[in-house]
Amino acid sequence: MPPSLPSTFPARRLRIIGAASGVGAQDHDCEHGPVAFHRSQAWHELEHHPAIDWGATLYAPDRPGMSPAERIAHLCGRLAGAVSEAHTAGEFPLVIGGDHSVAIGTWSGVARSVGAPLGLLWIDAHMDSHTPETTHSGAIHGMPLACLLGRGDKRLLGFGLRGMQLLPQHTVVLGPRSYEAEEAEFLARLGVRVIGEAEIGRRGFAAAFDEAAAIVRAAPDGFGVTLDLDAFDPRLVPGVGSPEPDGLDTGATLDALRRLAHEPGLRGMEIVEYNPDRDRGGVTADLIADLVGLLLPRRARA
Repeated sequence: MPPSLPSTFPARRLRIIGAASGVGAQDHDCEHGPVAFHRSQAWHELEHHPAIDWGATLYAPDRPGMSPAERIAHLCGRLAGAVSEAHTAGEFPLVIGGDHSVAIGTWSGVARSVGAPLGLLWIDAHMDSHTPETTHSGAIHGMPLACLLGRGDKRLLGFGLRGMQLLPQHTVVLGPRSYEAEEAEFLARLGVRVIGEAEIGRRGFAAAFDEAAAIVRAAPDGFGVTLDLDAFDPRLVPGVGSPEPDGLDTGATLDALRRLAHEPGLRGMEIVEYNPDRDRGGVTADLIADLVGLLLPRRARA
């Protein structure tokens, strides 16, 4: 039986799992993100909190002759196991990456533990929904959402359940502003709701986020949140793997996620694409710490 949904969030302990891989990206420096954050002053201000445990940091193997897909598959298999173990133990898994290909392991692991596909709020500047047949770059961090929806390189499928790890009708991509037509067409065919930059501009962020939250919350077996740091304006959040002009407001996004963080159906969270080599004055690390803080039990933070 999957662990039951708690009636209140404070009972859960936060288990952080690092996924230190840049194999899926053109810029491999996101590999250093989890370790750099673990060494940062921002983390040191959190590490002794009684509700937090940094469980492990996992790495993609680098053996001669291994292809990028094989390396990512190995990491995602281990990550799925670590996430499933944490979730089954009643802990709240928070994965810190690493490029966004690690999402294949994260949400497969939660789906395995729950025993059913999930809803997912995918906050990102990109759609990450290419397949090997449609990709323009060949970069696997542009494919994880498609993999979680059951399409892609067979080596990157099925780490949790057979077929889809996510329910497309309860999956939302929020904030994309750089993508290809093939990705948009793929998501539209499956019924995934995409709320892009232009629509957010017309409706306002609050209304767009509220719709997205309602869609993912309605998933019968719970939902997750994956946040690519490139969703934000790189002038304010510079330490990202694939920066794009403009982006979401950090304050508004934090406020919205704060409300969502204590929903009883929230099964896990993921923060990816931290590139410490592009960070300035630790501002991106500070933002990650703020995001971690949203997940801390209310009574422990009081």
